[in-house]
Amino acid sequence: MKSEGSSGATAAGWAGQRERSNLPALRVMRWIAVAAGRRAARLMLHPIAIYFFLASSAPRRHSRAYLERVLGRKPGWRDVYRHFHTFCATVLDRVYLLREQFDEFQFEASGIGAILEPFARGEGVLACGAHLGSFEALRMVGHDKGLRVAMIMYEDNARLINDTLAAIAPNAKLHTIALGRLDAMLVLRRWLDEGGVGGMLADRTLPGNNPQRSKTVVLPFLGAPARFADGPFRLAALLRRRVVFMAGLYRGGNRYDLRFGELADFSTAASAEERDAAIGAALQRYVTTLEELCRAAPYNWFNFFDFWADADAEANPRA
Repeated sequence: MKSEGSSGATAAGWAGQRERSNLPALRVMRWIAVAAGRRAARLMLHPIAIYFFLASSAPRRHSRAYLERVLGRKPGWRDVYRHFHTFCATVLDRVYLLREQFDEFQFEASGIGAILEPFARGEGVLACGAHLGSFEALRMVGHDKGLRVAMIMYEDNARLINDTLAAIAPNAKLHTIALGRLDAMLVLRRWLDEGGVGGMLADRTLPGNNPQRSKTVVLPFLGAPARFADGPFRLAALLRRRVVFMAGLYRGGNRYDLRFGELADFSTAASAEERDAAIGAALQRYVTTLEELCRAAPYNWFNFFDFWADADAEANPRA
């Protein structure tokens, strides 16, 4: 397996870099969103999307490369602009979702039993999402059904998320569990034992190359080899938990389509060989599900970097 090396910085992605360097702009967006209301604030989306479309040549290039894969044709500038605009729309909606202004939205949920049935039994689950649509849309279900959701992430990402949260919704209550701390496993286990949901985004490889924590696996994705980390599934196997896929697809206007589906159940004991096979199968189901949803909602995937970089060489070392 190949360590992240220089690609780790790439995988931090355009979205993370923009949030880190534009916290003042996010505070202005927050002020506009709160003072003007969602309908008026959405009028700002086109100027913002146009600015990023014109000023961000590398993300524009990576958007075009991704869209060509997922659409199966050469994308035009309208496709790329729509991709940017969809991203900006979901960022704006984070303000309202984090402020729990759920009456601003309409949502439909399919496969929700995958997460509600364990919850009814008092079992916590791990929800694996992606940079696809809005993971914050899960808060709508949480508020409606009484779910408690904590985001699981490494400390650097936790600091970035908390800084961003303070910029766009300073009074929001977002529970995070930072991996890498000595007590992280105990805190996470307690959260799950109390029926909580632990959310992770699993479409970017994790820092470092500790095989006990995560391995990088090359799998076909949208017609080409891509690298995925099996860390979230190793974590679920360690804690003996169910893993559920979750995505909040933005459908335009104020509409979100929430998708759920069970990926694996690690609650029963297994040998090391059986566990590794189950982890591999769960990761494959995750990638297959992610690919299906990218094709169903192609403008909702927000990884504005070369997601397939180096994976082809890794998959075909002789070449």
